[in-house]
Amino acid sequence: MSITIEADGVSQQRVMDTNTTGLDLFGDDRTIVAVRVNGELWDLHRTLPEGAVVEPVTIGSPDGLNILRHSTAHVAAQAVQSLHADAKLGIGPPITDGFYYDFDVASPFTPDDLREIEKAMTKIIKERQRFRRRIVSDEEARAELATEPYKLELITDNSSAAGVDGASAEVGAGELTIYDNLRRDDSIAWRDLCRGPHVPHTGYIPAFALTRNSAAYWRGDQKNKQLQRLYGTAWPSREELKAYQTRQEEAAKRDHRKLGLELDLFSFPDEIGSGLAVFHPRGGLVRKIMEDYSRQRHLEAGYEFVNTPHISKAELFDISGHLGFYADLMYPPMHVDEERHADGSLKRQGQDYYLKPMNCPMHCLIFRSRGRSYRELPLRLFEFGSVYRYEMSGVVHGLTRVRGMTQDDAHIYCTVDQMQDELISLLQFVLDLLADFGLTDFYLELSTRDPEKSVGSDEDWERATDALRKAAEASGLELVLDPGGAAFYAPKISVQAHDAIGRSWQMSTIQVDLMLPDRFDLEITAPDGSRQRPVMIHRALFGSIERFMAVLVEHYAGAFPPWLAPVQVIGIPVAAEHDAYLLSVADRLRAAGVRVEVDTSDDRMQKKIRNAERIKVPYILIAGAEDAAAHAVSFRYRDRRQRNGIPVDAAISEITDDIAARRQV
Repeated sequence: MSITIEADGVSQQRVMDTNTTGLDLFGDDRTIVAVRVNGELWDLHRTLPEGAVVEPVTIGSPDGLNILRHSTAHVAAQAVQSLHADAKLGIGPPITDGFYYDFDVASPFTPDDLREIEKAMTKIIKERQRFRRRIVSDEEARAELATEPYKLELITDNSSAAGVDGASAEVGAGELTIYDNLRRDDSIAWRDLCRGPHVPHTGYIPAFALTRNSAAYWRGDQKNKQLQRLYGTAWPSREELKAYQTRQEEAAKRDHRKLGLELDLFSFPDEIGSGLAVFHPRGGLVRKIMEDYSRQRHLEAGYEFVNTPHISKAELFDISGHLGFYADLMYPPMHVDEERHADGSLKRQGQDYYLKPMNCPMHCLIFRSRGRSYRELPLRLFEFGSVYRYEMSGVVHGLTRVRGMTQDDAHIYCTVDQMQDELISLLQFVLDLLADFGLTDFYLELSTRDPEKSVGSDEDWERATDALRKAAEASGLELVLDPGGAAFYAPKISVQAHDAIGRSWQMSTIQVDLMLPDRFDLEITAPDGSRQRPVMIHRALFGSIERFMAVLVEHYAGAFPPWLAPVQVIGIPVAAEHDAYLLSVADRLRAAGVRVEVDTSDDRMQKKIRNAERIKVPYILIAGAEDAAAHAVSFRYRDRRQRNGIPVDAAISEITDDIAARRQV
């Protein structure tokens, strides 16, 4: 038979035996873990069809890493059942940088359990057990997995399970397949319902580690049973695993929840509720600085400020479509204004009010409040608006996933002719402002329509998506597609930023909306006197103040640049008799707009220095008798370098220059 091999952009025609497999072609190269056959991922052991176009999938590619990690998830599940015979299998998909597998077990896993599971996994990997794919009918799958209730549920829900909390890794769509783990004598060591593909055998797993475990509801639904979720990671080499573990250790040091407490920035009191943060004075000051700078930049860019309430009648969200497409992420309604007669009969019908999940419907009402001319466009409305979303308790996480947040939300109304230029300038405005906060390494993600969860015509979606694509291309940044990831009303561009240790964070989003102007009957008077619909562009630059602060805390490891630091300078006198001198220096700094404190406590000088270093203050100014006599100070920096005998004028100049330049020190 004849096949075409595609590798490194080169096509090669080959005449092969009729039973040729991917292993025959690439089995000598252990960096190749699967093949793409006519665009579809296949196991290497499968027989190739006549005329196939075959591409090797390397272990370090995105698909190769997913295959490696999903294969490792199977090894983890096999190990768990070898140690806990009563464990029932849930699902085990690959995730970013790793995998997880859910189990129904009698008691939660302990750290000792994880160590024993790792030992059992290592034994399975050394046995080089082969993964063998079998197509089975629903009846055959049920018979073979009769003792696995969660697998039986997936088989029953085969047509709808794909995409549900990792279920697609188990059943995919269409035919069912079971993967057997075969020993060297071809006996079956273990089996699992799985879509595949997998690496040829467990010996292809060069480096792995179990990382943690947690509770997780079956299929992400709180109404279902709570299972134990085992997390792990797998990499193409031990060196890459070690580098990942080092990154994780650094990430743990930078965890904004930990630093938020240490730096006295924010907290999450139980009395208020899950996902609802309070900002302490220092955190509130950082937030104010962020907001004030953003307001200044928006005013310079021609935005107009608006404010809207936190709640609204249900009618507003019926019109916008949120109650039809977004209700699961909205808090339940408050039913108010109902009145009844003394006998209990209804006197006045009540109404449902909702906490707003979005600001956009209210901005549409502002636009619609009076007649609008094309001469007013583009109209850029901006608000720091608080919104509320009922996130599942299992996904609430510090400031990065909250239930109450403040968005720096803008909605831009323009004509179709203005849309492309507006998007290009808007994206550049977003990138420039993020760069001012120290984030400079970006790529873009374009989220397109999900036909099952969207409103509007194909033509409108295509036009909006094309406009975003052109704006992204004009930026010169890498563009990654996110098929089906758009909101129900609009495609979007997401600005993804890499932080100081290389992690990717989703920051700003820009959406072109051709739906809400129609749903709210928004109109402008065109040059010819006709009434026309405006285009509406949604844009959250920080995403939310809360999440952006979390990103900055982790990016800077809590050591904010001077312009953002809540306390920019701490003065430390060598002895109490030098307090007055440093207080006079502090007065001069304050007059120059610097946030400064002087530690006049009874603590020893070295303890005062440690206290200042603990809160990561940018500058420590130390003064003793010689400094006072010379009208000078000693500079101590975050890296503990010290410069002595700096004239006060020079010290103030250095500090204010660094602040004005938004320079990190």
